[in-house]
Amino acid sequence: MSTSLSRRAAPPFFSRVDGVGQWLSPLGLRVLLAWEFFEAGLEKLHGANWFADLGDKFPLPFSLFSANVNWTAAMWLELAGGVALLLGLGTRYVAAALFVLTVVATYAVHWPSDWSSVGELLQGYAITNDGFGNYKLPLIYLVMLVPLMLNGGGRLSVDRLIAWWSSPASPTNADATAWGAVLLGIGAAVSLLLPVAGGALALVGAALLAWNRARGDSGRELVNA
Repeated sequence: MSTSLSRRAAPPFFSRVDGVGQWLSPLGLRVLLAWEFFEAGLEKLHGANWFADLGDKFPLPFSLFSANVNWTAAMWLELAGGVALLLGLGTRYVAAALFVLTVVATYAVHWPSDWSSVGELLQGYAITNDGFGNYKLPLIYLVMLVPLMLNGGGRLSVDRLIAWWSSPASPTNADATAWGAVLLGIGAAVSLLLPVAGGALALVGAALLAWNRARGDSGRELVNA
């Protein structure tokens, strides 16, 4: 009798699978990305600075700095960011910083210098550059970084251990402020490569933030009245 009751009370199977995913899924992303970025940092550490060969291809504000400054900053971000991702330490912030780094690298190195149609742009989704760019790998990295930015490092991470020690408040559902901040940040970065699409995302995010702010102010006015 008690056995049958416990079986009925058990959560659905895929709900339990979700629980396993919170341990393993972010770990796989972290380990692979940690290796890729750390390896790139090591190549910069032991290699010659070729950023000077890019000329003025860096977007603002990075174009304001010298090639040596950008090279050093990218190198240490890749090295330190790789270690941090492996440990799951400051995962959201590190993933966001590496997201921006990858967007800048795509803009300066991997994005086609000139394209007049979506078909030509899609030809750049490749590993080798045949005159249409080669943004396949950085795009894959960007997509892999997004879950880490939004969901953190998962349960097998230093972040989780710190959260357990500090006993944070229970998580809440995403609201307009959360959606607005995410869309504004991603849209601003994407606008370097796709100005219309990225700008639209950023505008939606800004509108959500403003709407939620206005709604909060109106609510406070009603309370004060």
